[in-house]
Amino acid sequence: MNNVQKQKRANKSLPFFFKDEFKVSFIIILISTVLLISTFSFDIVPPILNRGIQPATFPKGLLVLIIVLTSIVYYLSFKKPWEIKKKLPQPFFLTLLSFVFFIFISKTLDFFLAISLLSVFVSYCWGERRVFYLILVSIIFPIIVFIFFETILGLRFPPGIITNIYYQV
Repeated sequence: MNNVQKQKRANKSLPFFFKDEFKVSFIIILISTVLLISTFSFDIVPPILNRGIQPATFPKGLLVLIIVLTSIVYYLSFKKPWEIKKKLPQPFFLTLLSFVFFIFISKTLDFFLAISLLSVFVSYCWGERRVFYLILVSIIFPIIVFIFFETILGLRFPPGIITNIYYQV
């Protein structure tokens, strides 16, 4: 009888604000909202000095994107609840290590090359084994990042092996 009562209590659903999914999403959205509000106090750069978009526009767009993606993840957690794991998977630690190599490669060799190697390595660590898709990711993703920063934001990549070739041509 005692086990039946414990099992019934265990099956009772907690209110949504006690669930981990809500807590994590709420904290991310709260911090992003506070930072978004703080971007409205940024100074406006005169058009003569402005290269690309206004300095406050990029953080605003990024924070809105974080809020939207966090909301989507929270919504999807209703359909497939988060699994509680006691140990983080090995690809997580390999991804963290790859960021250290990214910094080293981008500072010594080339930022474009570092983005390409990072995208391939992270994709491989998280399970992608098809060589065609790995090569596609290593080419397409850095080009998209390069076009975004170069044309939309008007920012130049730091000098390196590949970027020097582009900027000299």
